[in-house]
Amino acid sequence: MVRSDRAVRVSTRTEAGRAAIEATGAECWVGTPNRLATLRGALENVTVLCWLLANAAGPDDELGALHTSRLEFFLTQAVDTTVRGLLYEARGAGASPPQLLLDGARIARAVAERNSIPARELTSDPDDIQAWVADATAGIESLLGRG
Repeated sequence: MVRSDRAVRVSTRTEAGRAAIEATGAECWVGTPNRLATLRGALENVTVLCWLLANAAGPDDELGALHTSRLEFFLTQAVDTTVRGLLYEARGAGASPPQLLLDGARIARAVAERNSIPARELTSDPDDIQAWVADATAGIESLLGRG
């Protein structure tokens, strides 16, 4: 559930995810990393961008692009928005190989550093949902200067 003092926007690739997202109290945005232009508007008035795609599934070439070229391009576009912090999920339990997530974390750190945007990495085990949520929350709070 979204805390009442936070505005949260969550993206989903299809309308099928809308009800579950809105049930948490978050705003739903339909867009896909396969077409980054569909996500650009999701950054409007966003302070912390969370790239939480470590458990994404798909063909190897799409997963590779998701954590490298698409990530880098999207982050360079985010620089000209209100985004002032980045949380990158660097550990997954899904199809994304660990090395690919390490490459993504390196790219996220480099783009953030080059543009003086604070960045954090989420490295908790996604199978331990309580620890994952606690660490994600701590990372976001830190980026907001509250943790």
